[in-house]
Amino acid sequence: MTTAADGAAGGAGYVLDDQVGFLLRQVQQRHVSIFARHFGVDMTPMQWAALAKLAEVGECSQNLLGRHTAMDVATIKGVAERLAKRGLTATRPDPEDRRRLLISLSAEGTRLYGELAPVAARVSEETLAPLSADERAMLARLLTALR
Repeated sequence: MTTAADGAAGGAGYVLDDQVGFLLRQVQQRHVSIFARHFGVDMTPMQWAALAKLAEVGECSQNLLGRHTAMDVATIKGVAERLAKRGLTATRPDPEDRRRLLISLSAEGTRLYGELAPVAARVSEETLAPLSADERAMLARLLTALR
């Protein structure tokens, strides 16, 4: 008789439900669902990350914003375009390299960030709700170590 641990591949011992990548994806899906419930359809997690990072670091190049938010070049380009189209960011040529644009929050982006930052904090709180304070701190340390 084949058990779950044996698997169909003849005892490889690989159980998907026990794999870190699978667990992380499930947790990410739960977090994105919570995010969507609080933010609605007008703001994606990646758009929020870019907005929040601009609020944190101020004006920077699109490339640096992508590095700060762990987005590849194509992804940050699309995110930046969508934020600009909504009037949440402003761009200007970099005085040191006119081919490069610097991105910053517009007045509307700054206002929206102030409105949504408490909502984002609630998303994090709800995501972590099943954990104690000590478990939350440990999880943050462990995830940082894996990053």
